[in-house]
Amino acid sequence: MSDHNASRLALPTVTLCAVSSSNVAATIRAMEASLEQVDFAKALLFTHCERASLGTNPDTRIEFVAIEPIVSSEAYSRFILDDLAQHIETDHCLIVQWDGHVIDARQWHDEFLEYDYIGASWPQFDDGHDVGNGGFSLRSKGLMQACSSSEFQPHHPEDIAICRTNRPLLEAQGFRFASAEIADRFAAERAGEPESSFGYHGIFLMPRALGTEAFWTVYETLDDRSTLRHDFWSILAQVMLGRRGLRRGFMLLVNRLRGYSRKSKR
Repeated sequence: MSDHNASRLALPTVTLCAVSSSNVAATIRAMEASLEQVDFAKALLFTHCERASLGTNPDTRIEFVAIEPIVSSEAYSRFILDDLAQHIETDHCLIVQWDGHVIDARQWHDEFLEYDYIGASWPQFDDGHDVGNGGFSLRSKGLMQACSSSEFQPHHPEDIAICRTNRPLLEAQGFRFASAEIADRFAAERAGEPESSFGYHGIFLMPRALGTEAFWTVYETLDDRSTLRHDFWSILAQVMLGRRGLRRGFMLLVNRLRGYSRKSKR
């Protein structure tokens, strides 16, 4: 592990990044959770929202970078592939989302920086191109620049475009992808364990990784809850084991019936 584990982890060659036009408050919280444990070269939030409009006081280390609203997941992929690299001045970029961030800096390994791409592994693929998820991922600036070349075949979702469709092209150019074993030490998602990973991605892991109380605090801020749909019953079961479990479980069910774009009350 890194020599920084005795104190704060310092990653002076890594920029912390997030891109969001929805669930912005939760995205800021994810960045702040990462900044609580790690000193990055910079922390950049790409959003159409202005700091003063949020009604909160985001960590002053987070620099707001104004962009056009990201109106769809496809638009998010286009920004990641086409635009993000030009804003990065460091060797690597750590991308986080509102449902994925650093959870234990003690699990950092300097070996991670030897790769051009690391994200949680995809157990659904068995062809060796199984790394990995982009929602919490470490990428080199060089690889990000290569994604905007004329040879690269862009499409949505951007992590599949990089790690499966264009992986042979990128590897032929010398870019390195972490193995599934190393990726699962870096992050948990459908594989890996959040208790022994540097970070995680996935709303279905949040009650486990953060605790049900912290998860509920985040849930209440969400203006887009559509990502709950796939893992709703697992999330419901975890929430019901926590404080005010029956009441909050009922609220989850009601919000599911009403639609995922509405906010709940405590």
